[in-house]
Amino acid sequence: MSGKRLFFLIGTAIVLGALCRAFVVGGISIATASMEPTLTPGTYLFAEKVSYLLRSPRRGEVVVLRPPVESEREVVKRIIAVGGDTIEIRKKKVFLNDRPLTEPYARYTRPQEILMGDNLGPWQVPEGYVFVMGDNRDWSKDSRDWRVPRTQEPLPFVPLRNIRARVLFF
Repeated sequence: MSGKRLFFLIGTAIVLGALCRAFVVGGISIATASMEPTLTPGTYLFAEKVSYLLRSPRRGEVVVLRPPVESEREVVKRIIAVGGDTIEIRKKKVFLNDRPLTEPYARYTRPQEILMGDNLGPWQVPEGYVFVMGDNRDWSKDSRDWRVPRTQEPLPFVPLRNIRARVLFF
């Protein structure tokens, strides 16, 4: 094989790999305990970016997103409610459309304490937005906590355009 051909093949592979990582699938590392017990810090997973070009995100999916608060970096959270849903939290219990939500993945490490975000709503999620929470409820910074910096008004809904990818579980 000639040097030019080898150089061309290596260059093509690098470009295709970069395009694949940018637009199809990429690796993510879990940095915090906010998704425990589902995802522990140090876990390395793949996140695919194609699904949401074809369909809207669904309740229960774990996604990579950019929070609505400008200073935040990308985070991994679970979608609890989508546009049109009504979300309410009473004494840590999540209600979706007036029904208690069954959440076998949720973890409460401080069940006797009522924390900020343990009583919210009811709020209707606007179309084109989602409401997200971490599975480690007492240690996750999520839709219950995000606030407008100047006014401290709640900023609970994430625009669909802020969702970057869907986490893949193997």
